[in-house]
Amino acid sequence: MEQQTIERLQVKTPEQRFLSILENEFHEPPRVAQALLEEAQACLLGTAQHLRPGQMRVILTRRDAGHGRGLTETPMAEVIWTVDAGLEDREVLHRHGHVALRRVRILRLVNEALDQDAVATQEDLAQVLHVSVRTVKRDCACLEAQGFEIPTRGNVQGIGRGQTHKAQIVGRWLRGETYDQIALHTRHSLSSIRRYVQTFARVVHLHRQGLADHQIAMLLGIGSSLVAEYLVIHRENDSPACRQRLKAQLKRLLTSEVPPVGKKGAS
Repeated sequence: MEQQTIERLQVKTPEQRFLSILENEFHEPPRVAQALLEEAQACLLGTAQHLRPGQMRVILTRRDAGHGRGLTETPMAEVIWTVDAGLEDREVLHRHGHVALRRVRILRLVNEALDQDAVATQEDLAQVLHVSVRTVKRDCACLEAQGFEIPTRGNVQGIGRGQTHKAQIVGRWLRGETYDQIALHTRHSLSSIRRYVQTFARVVHLHRQGLADHQIAMLLGIGSSLVAEYLVIHRENDSPACRQRLKAQLKRLLTSEVPPVGKKGAS
């Protein structure tokens, strides 16, 4: 195809038309026009990050946004929420019922928002969970009565980050509760509890190897704030019984992750 034909086709694209309007009608320099186009595409179409099944993009208030502003003046952020965690959620539903599943999802969503420097309102939660705000308020009150902090837009400034449900579950495990006991008390799935404990053990192991928090976070695919929180839990539960429990968990993990000598992939 001739170069002139290619150029004519490129001019006919919506992107080129948008750039032409910015440059010719609003008199923006080409570099500014291109930046505006990219920002508009990110806002309207989302980023290129792949969504897993059960996830969705939502627009929430940025965590550092102050109160007292109008909605149009409040800084916003795009957040990826895991509304449905698949098998883990099915397990909670089977073992504990619909109400417990909704409350587990509330805990997950508010902490995913914080991990992405945003905060959710109770209205945001009600919308994605397809329930009333009144139901969300009742669920939050019940979770807080059980010792969980729910950092929504209305109270995050007052309570700060707080201790996540993941850290509370790990703390229960370190102090001797079994997975079944934790599942009964927290209404979480056995698979999610096992995953939190294994991630905690890996964090401690990498910390002992001298890695910084941000390096551990990158290797394990979790937030730096969760790494720091797990290390605090580790320091706060440094009794002989807790150390022995963690040692056994680390031994199981390291044994399962190191290929046997002589097998394919062994070093």
